[in-house]
Amino acid sequence: MSRLSRLQKQILSLYRELLRAGRGKPGAEARIRAEFRQHAALPRADVLRIEYLYRRGRRQLQLLRSGHATAMGAFVRPRGPGQESGDAAAGAPGTPPDERHRPREPHDHTGAPDDRRRSPPVGGARGAA
Repeated sequence: MSRLSRLQKQILSLYRELLRAGRGKPGAEARIRAEFRQHAALPRADVLRIEYLYRRGRRQLQLLRSGHATAMGAFVRPRGPGQESGDAAAGAPGTPPDERHRPREPHDHTGAPDDRRRSPPVGGARGAA
């Protein structure tokens, strides 16, 4: 087995620290393990993403240690009756979200800000239709 890089050692240390900090908090250990498993297959060459996830994990560790966190959960859309976990409607990975639940984008596809919340321009075509 090859020697671990400095970044790999830091990530393993973060994993252990997160598990220790999450001990006794409902849902924390399972969530931590799931997050690390999900990203375990990242290619070693994707250093920017790995470093980003490492920094994110450090911030989560600070939150867990702060004492304000009493549990750890994930934001997931609840399943309706009769929906299986593999259904596209249930939000399976890689499927686009349902149009009703998609958040509004602040910019249209041209990069211009969304002006739906603004009032009509002064002297505009209010009564002309």
